[in-house]
Amino acid sequence: MNKILLLSLLTLVSCYNPQRNCKDFKTGTFRSEIEINGVKHTTISVRTDSLVIETYKGKTDTATIRWVNDCEYVLRKLHPKTMAEEKAISIKILTTSEKSYTFEFGAVGNDEKQRGTAYLMNN
Repeated sequence: MNKILLLSLLTLVSCYNPQRNCKDFKTGTFRSEIEINGVKHTTISVRTDSLVIETYKGKTDTATIRWVNDCEYVLRKLHPKTMAEEKAISIKILTTSEKSYTFEFGAVGNDEKQRGTAYLMNN
């Protein structure tokens, strides 16, 4: 009986696919939150078809956006001030809900990724 229950649970779990309506989040104004070492960091982003204007800690930067597919895009700062800012950032939307999505991001070519949540402020 335990084997049947275990097999049923594994089948149920393996069939679960998280919701990903990524097209709903291609443009708009977003509040993104990530946690680093127990501290929450918030960024406000305005995203159009080709640009992202981000405000973080009172500083505003602009980046180009290139969509790889419906759920992945790459950001590249227009006016980098350091070598680190010259690196493109890859962002992958993992799951979506009606007004938010979870994502992971990292520098292109770097295996280290971080996760965050973005909330749609308007559209």
